[in-house]
Amino acid sequence: MKFFIDTANLDQIKEAQSLGILDGVTTNPSLMAKEGITGQDNILQHYVDICNIVDGDVSAEVISTDFEGMVREGEALAALHDQIVIKLPMIKDGVKACKYFSSKGIKTNVTLVFSAGQALLAAKAGATYVSPFIGRLDDISTDGLHLISEIRHIYDNYGFETEILAASVRHTMHVIDCAKIGADVMTGPLSSIVGLLKHPLTDSGLAQFLADYQKGN
Repeated sequence: MKFFIDTANLDQIKEAQSLGILDGVTTNPSLMAKEGITGQDNILQHYVDICNIVDGDVSAEVISTDFEGMVREGEALAALHDQIVIKLPMIKDGVKACKYFSSKGIKTNVTLVFSAGQALLAAKAGATYVSPFIGRLDDISTDGLHLISEIRHIYDNYGFETEILAASVRHTMHVIDCAKIGADVMTGPLSSIVGLLKHPLTDSGLAQFLADYQKGN
């Protein structure tokens, strides 16, 4: 299972990278704005800065909603760095743009996916990643994890190479449950990753080991 961090915060990305387990980054205009990154030139440079920190894929989102605009933006983003993955919305023109980019060997991430049918279309269009938003489904009393399970079953039926990128991950149990179901990738906040380190028995066990060591010295 690949671990992506969902942020535009460079310090958090560096911390995750320092653990040695980070495989990539996802971000979006909202996360950019949260870090005070505004203006097209600043946003583009920030994507480059992220690519220079991590070794893996970095999803960069288009803001156009028409095919021509997505292609124009996506080509500009892809030219920034070879780690850039074009993030496209799950709408009709987004599927068309996904097919366009995949036919040219440019990686894509189809985002805002909330149904198995949408995920099937993304795979048919050659998406590198498909991003079902499990946390947002949970927010409306719908089982986001069940969607991951449905997509896994469909992709395995037909040998689709599109990777299931579990997005809108909120906490550590989301990560564990997605791993059990067979999601290829998770993306979430730094807290959902470092939270996996924590267990009270680890803390108490280490404290006991250290105390016993001190007794003998």
